[in-house]
Amino acid sequence: MSGAEHEMSVSCHVAAPRGICWKVWTDLKDEWFCPKPWRAEVIEEDLRPGGRSAVRMFGPDGEDTGPMEGVFLEVVPGERVVTTDAYASGWIPQTPFLTAVWTLADEAEGTRFTATARHWDADAKARHEEMGFHPGWDQMMAQYKALCETSAASA
Repeated sequence: MSGAEHEMSVSCHVAAPRGICWKVWTDLKDEWFCPKPWRAEVIEEDLRPGGRSAVRMFGPDGEDTGPMEGVFLEVVPGERVVTTDAYASGWIPQTPFLTAVWTLADEAEGTRFTATARHWDADAKARHEEMGFHPGWDQMMAQYKALCETSAASA
């Protein structure tokens, strides 16, 4: 089985250099990570394999996702980050939903940004589709792109 059958992705060209895109990904996640009017709050981002990734999202009507816990599996600065919620910090197993792969690549005087959600099975993928992967991740990508391009313009 190839993993692609349980994947969903968003991708776009960003008119900003990869260094700026990396800085926005690492330092400004609160500003782009979830679709507005929701807001994200980064609890911890320990950017190293095994490091904790914890983000909480708040909705406009008082919704609170609670901490979304996971770990970093791979970190290649400026190029690729892989996270999973299959483990909490300390390699404590938890019920998995997805592994996220975030990539940045040079493309046409800018950067190709791709965010991929890899699910364990068809049911998890279908559940994510029903939760609104599209348009949610599309809007997240658009917010990220705008923030990168604004940051590049003011650099």
